[in-house]
Amino acid sequence: MTGHAFFIPYSVNSGKFNMDFDEKLLNIAVSEKKETPTLRLYGWSPACVSLGRNQDDSHINKDFCNENNIDIVRRLTGGRALLHDNELTYSFVCPVNFLKNGETIIHSYKEISGALATGLKKAGIAAYMPEEKKASTKFEYCMSLSTGADLSFKGKKIAGSAQFRKQGYILQHGSIMFDYDKEKIKNIFGEAPLEDKITTIKESAPQVSLEGLSNSLKAGFEEYFDLYFKPFS
Repeated sequence: MTGHAFFIPYSVNSGKFNMDFDEKLLNIAVSEKKETPTLRLYGWSPACVSLGRNQDDSHINKDFCNENNIDIVRRLTGGRALLHDNELTYSFVCPVNFLKNGETIIHSYKEISGALATGLKKAGIAAYMPEEKKASTKFEYCMSLSTGADLSFKGKKIAGSAQFRKQGYILQHGSIMFDYDKEKIKNIFGEAPLEDKITTIKESAPQVSLEGLSNSLKAGFEEYFDLYFKPFS
């Protein structure tokens, strides 16, 4: 392997901690001019709704969230709102010039998603990037939208990602759902998720455990980018 990167293994934290930590990783990379990327894997407790950077929150049922101990936070990245519950989330911070086509947003998405797809393949899930298309603006719930930079499995979205850039560095993070609560999502967003557009680990690869998926994603990033991971420092 030709280079090293930093790895932060899976942990479960609150929504505010998770979003603050991703931003902290980006800021450290910028301030220290780090040449090495960092991959982090994490979960959420309690369940949490994250809003896109500039998204209005008027469509969120805040009373339902308060009554059901569901946090609401705002992401550094853009996109639509998402319920983080039974899922594995990844974040990847790297210099723009770490990627072959880092200067172009869509191509950088695809490179990082390529590493994600390699990891999913190791877990037995042959995910792929669908043909480029404009995302529909009809739906408020993020996973009901699909773009050419997302990953699909058997025609359904299995991983959604969002990106933010700062002074020559990229933060990209995204979600892979193990399962979802249809009624909970409907109560929060006022619309049910589109079951013909979304798939989960439970549906597509029920034999895959959280630990197994975490190990596969780590190995996928190592293989795709020709890296070996060291503990974050």
